[in-house]
Amino acid sequence: MRDFYEILEINRDASVSEIKKSYKKLAKKYHPDLNQGDKEAEAKFKEISVAYEVLSDEQKRSNYDRFGEDGINGNFQDSGFGGFGDIFGDIFDIFGGGGFQRESGADRRDIPIKGEDIRYDVNLSFREAVFGVEKTISIRRLEECKTCNGTGAEEGSKVETCDRCHGTGQMKVQSSSPFGRVVRVVDCDKCHGTGETIENPCKKCHGVGKETVNKKINVKIPAGVDNNTVITMSGEGHVGENGGPKGDLYIYLNVKEDSVFKRRGNDLYLEMPISYVDAVLGGTIKVPTLTSLIDYEIPKGTQGGTTFKIKNEGVPFVRREGKGNLYIIIDIIVPKKTSEEQRRILEELRENSSKGHEEIKKERKGFFEKFKELFE
Repeated sequence: MRDFYEILEINRDASVSEIKKSYKKLAKKYHPDLNQGDKEAEAKFKEISVAYEVLSDEQKRSNYDRFGEDGINGNFQDSGFGGFGDIFGDIFDIFGGGGFQRESGADRRDIPIKGEDIRYDVNLSFREAVFGVEKTISIRRLEECKTCNGTGAEEGSKVETCDRCHGTGQMKVQSSSPFGRVVRVVDCDKCHGTGETIENPCKKCHGVGKETVNKKINVKIPAGVDNNTVITMSGEGHVGENGGPKGDLYIYLNVKEDSVFKRRGNDLYLEMPISYVDAVLGGTIKVPTLTSLIDYEIPKGTQGGTTFKIKNEGVPFVRREGKGNLYIIIDIIVPKKTSEEQRRILEELRENSSKGHEEIKKERKGFFEKFKELFE
């Protein structure tokens, strides 16, 4: 037969507050959220939950002390409650429900509950997102009161079982309705659902056991993140209930657009202006990348809108090695003003082009034939 007192690491004459304190400590130690994938911790948590289910209830504890586990298996008429299997089943259902946050009985108030999560938005420049950066942010969160260590009581103050709800934290309230008398279960108005009363509440937290603090946190943002990327920092949220784990901090990233590069995933696009002379004759042009200016050879006869690819000059991948590509979109710039010498040369070029440039003649003929079809 299992010894519930040994499981909770308490003496047989332990008070209700001592039972609760030990349970919270052990529940936090073996909570599945803090021991993911650990089957032994999962089994241990279920075991201490069952032990607390029995020993925290005055009648169940009395029956257990007198008859052992038989006293909670319904083997005598004055037990007043269901079997051990039902208790274990309830605990298992709560475990399987995720988060241990479902309440379905008086003792559910002491089940460890994970703290609330926190959302924080961080604005990044384009280059901070591309190259990565470390930011220090300041959040406000609930933590265990440092003055009373989360007990809610002044040092030396007594924490006793509530005499109104007898430690259950709940009361039955009857009311009349057109369908008859209705019985509702509500939080005890004296202990506010805790099952305990404090003689002298902590002056810092006023008996709540928590305090709001400003916390500075360093956040390492990896290279290559994009707009709406979410960074999760486990355990940096609000403090949990009844020894439950802290919530998480979710950091949402907002990245500003760049005036030069346009990003699509991990690829970058750049509209590269070149002169019409370079477009016609070809040659070497200077192209900006994220880190430097590089020389790039364009072929003669390059048309406006032509796209060239430069491999591995894009944005780094976050979860694997390598980078995206840089795509150069050619934009041919025609000057609005020319010198007399330039004008003379261009006039000669136009004259020569109209006389012997078969390619231009062919393109013009095809264009006007299409234009003519619109009016036929």
